[in-house]
Amino acid sequence: MVYRALGIMSGSSLDGLDLAFVEFHESAGKWDFALKACSCIQFPGEWKDRLALAPVLSAFEYQLLHTSFGHFIGEKVSQFVIDNNLEFQVQLISSHGHTSFHFPAQKMTAQLGDGAAIAATTGINTVTDLRSLDIALGGQGAPIVPVGEKLLWPGTDLFLNIGGIANLSVNTPTGYLAFDVCPANRVLNMLAAENGYKFDAGGEMAAVGSIDESVLKKINALDYYQQPYPKSLANEFGIETVFPIVKTTSTNYDALRTYSEHIAIQIKNALQTVAQNTGQLLSGKSILITGGGAHNTFLVSRIKELTAELGISVVLPEPNIIDFKEAIVMALLGVLRWREENTVLASVTGARRSSIGGAVWMGQEA
Repeated sequence: MVYRALGIMSGSSLDGLDLAFVEFHESAGKWDFALKACSCIQFPGEWKDRLALAPVLSAFEYQLLHTSFGHFIGEKVSQFVIDNNLEFQVQLISSHGHTSFHFPAQKMTAQLGDGAAIAATTGINTVTDLRSLDIALGGQGAPIVPVGEKLLWPGTDLFLNIGGIANLSVNTPTGYLAFDVCPANRVLNMLAAENGYKFDAGGEMAAVGSIDESVLKKINALDYYQQPYPKSLANEFGIETVFPIVKTTSTNYDALRTYSEHIAIQIKNALQTVAQNTGQLLSGKSILITGGGAHNTFLVSRIKELTAELGISVVLPEPNIIDFKEAIVMALLGVLRWREENTVLASVTGARRSSIGGAVWMGQEA
């Protein structure tokens, strides 16, 4: 079977909308894909502010934003289709939405971007709300990318995505494990903004800073890092808990250097924990790094040095996979939902069972 789907990802770092138009080929349970077109649409300043402030809105204002953001996504998709000459080629849209609340312990998660608005605006069948069923089944609702990793990159055992939050996926003999490791780009970008930049390009500012050992010790000792997986993070952890501690360093360059070291240490610790818990030998394996943080040369160099101590080598795929892997997987999750196949793995999230997540909105007339 051939499926042509458009995946949309809005990450917690507020970089913008990642759009990936993908052609999938499925035969006897084996999947191949070709990325046909992709684009990152930067959020105008107004939209960055509105999304960032979503958690403090009234219920009425929040619902208005949810609807408005859905129409915004739909309009951007329609323009993407025109710009890439994709009229009548996109069979399905699958939008992750922008996470505003994520509280698995209370069985609640919420992503902005009304699927009905996207479907109505584009006239294309749309899948949204990919996490809620897993949450209702007692899972973390995250990460949801491992299903895509399992099907699209079957020869790879270790995956690291460095977005607003860094998350790790591991293919073990008993099934996939995955969890959020630590806040990443969201905190680094907030620190870079203190110096007047959107982000620390290549980690150049971090590279000239010094590690504040006392601050590093404090953030490494936070309770989340002592918790067993499966586990996941809300944006608030990085914004409200981590950032104020890191800001106590003497300079912003030191803050960036210290936090970069923290990310690298927690990634190494997470890999060690998985190896110890599963008895899996990770030495000799490679880890595929994607997400915006893969462009942070300094951060990647620190991850390389620390994971080398475990015998693990780092692999950076082609740029379009680095930047659009999550959007590619969102497209696949939409296809799997359409086929009524599992989109979330219980071995990853800790739910009572694996599940077929996602709400379907019919953009086309019957």
